[in-house]
Amino acid sequence: MRNILIIGAGRSASSLIKYLLDKSEKEQLQLTIADLSLELAEKKANNHKNARAIEFDIFNEKQRHEEIQKATIIISMLPAHMHIEVAKDCITYKKHMVTASYISPAMQELDDLAKENGLVLMNEIGLDPGIDHMSAMKVIDEIRDNGGKIMLFESFCGGLVAPESDNNLWNYKFTWNPRNVVLAGQGGAAKFIQEGTYKYIPYNKLFRRTEFLEIEGYGRFEGYANRDSLKYRSVYKLDNALTVYRGTIRRVGYSRAWDILVQLGMTDDSYIIENSEEMTYREFTNSFLPYHPTDTVEIKLRHAQKIDQDDIIWDKLLELDIFNGNKKVELKNATPAQILEKILSEKWTLQPEDKDMIVMYHKFGYEINGEKKQIDSTMVCIGDDQTYTAMAKTVGLPVAIAAIKILNGEIKTPGVQLPIAKEVYIPILKELEEYGVLFNETEKEYMGYNPLNVSS
Repeated sequence: MRNILIIGAGRSASSLIKYLLDKSEKEQLQLTIADLSLELAEKKANNHKNARAIEFDIFNEKQRHEEIQKATIIISMLPAHMHIEVAKDCITYKKHMVTASYISPAMQELDDLAKENGLVLMNEIGLDPGIDHMSAMKVIDEIRDNGGKIMLFESFCGGLVAPESDNNLWNYKFTWNPRNVVLAGQGGAAKFIQEGTYKYIPYNKLFRRTEFLEIEGYGRFEGYANRDSLKYRSVYKLDNALTVYRGTIRRVGYSRAWDILVQLGMTDDSYIIENSEEMTYREFTNSFLPYHPTDTVEIKLRHAQKIDQDDIIWDKLLELDIFNGNKKVELKNATPAQILEKILSEKWTLQPEDKDMIVMYHKFGYEINGEKKQIDSTMVCIGDDQTYTAMAKTVGLPVAIAAIKILNGEIKTPGVQLPIAKEVYIPILKELEEYGVLFNETEKEYMGYNPLNVSS
């Protein structure tokens, strides 16, 4: 039996663990499911004869070394900053490793050692990053193999609520870490290149500069720019492309309403609100508004943000209950962002019967034989339930498939890598189709941003 050590049994590990358990007989696998919560690990093990659940503390060096030594391959589903100690141990004990997280500078430094030891340290093989890399490289390589030259690449991804569970005015519920949603876009200007011109969007303008996109059968969406699209020029070998733009998908209207919360200061995570635990939601909202002897909090907010009373944005704010004078924050020494997260969690948490939805959209503009063409590639994945969500499926399945293919010697290029090689993406994308993660590629008339080739 080959032992796979899975560190972290959170929400995104559900489909990953089920896939490996389903394959355990055929592939001769023994799973060790390790989590700080033994109860959670046992729940995911589901009394399967080929699974062992253990209570596991990543900071317990002795236990970590013992379990990594026993394993044939390690899957780390820990938060991104915790992978590095596991990766170093994998080098020491000569074990392959798979994670869904971005390659950190510290991880990249292990590249030479991984190559020297013939080890695959596969990263960025979840959803985004992951499926986005693989599906994009598939089309980019096909265009290049046919003699085409890429001029434009756009890529958008979003975790949303499925249409049948979409029942609030924001057309949004939390399908991932709520804190990441509240802090989205912070930490530097969004950077991309559009028609050969570098563009920058500071955080305070981010949610008012959106792109619109149409997905057949699902309607219209909007996308706001991710923080750094420029690094993908070299990753995808698109250094000569005129446009490289990556963004996050939401339903139309979300960003304009979210911008109100940004402009008020509610998403700020840099300072603590005094006496926050005793504060009501109404007092929290009022704390960002100027004093007025007679105007209500509602009137002050409408005036400050120039919101008409018949604007749908006003109804969206009312729906969040931010003017409630009875509900208390009940968070001690909380930042504005932490308080906002609590308020939103009461309204945007998926209910037991709700389903989530992943939407991915790529646009490729290219030139071949003197003719400009365009391919749109779209993927929509709906979750099964609250355990096997679309997010768990799209994050976990590529990780699990990659782990088996590394074990079986089908993926063998050593080093710290991401899934942009044909030996990785071709078989994984093919198998993902069996699980409903399927891309629809259509040829379109090339539009670009600047078909008349005027100054931008």
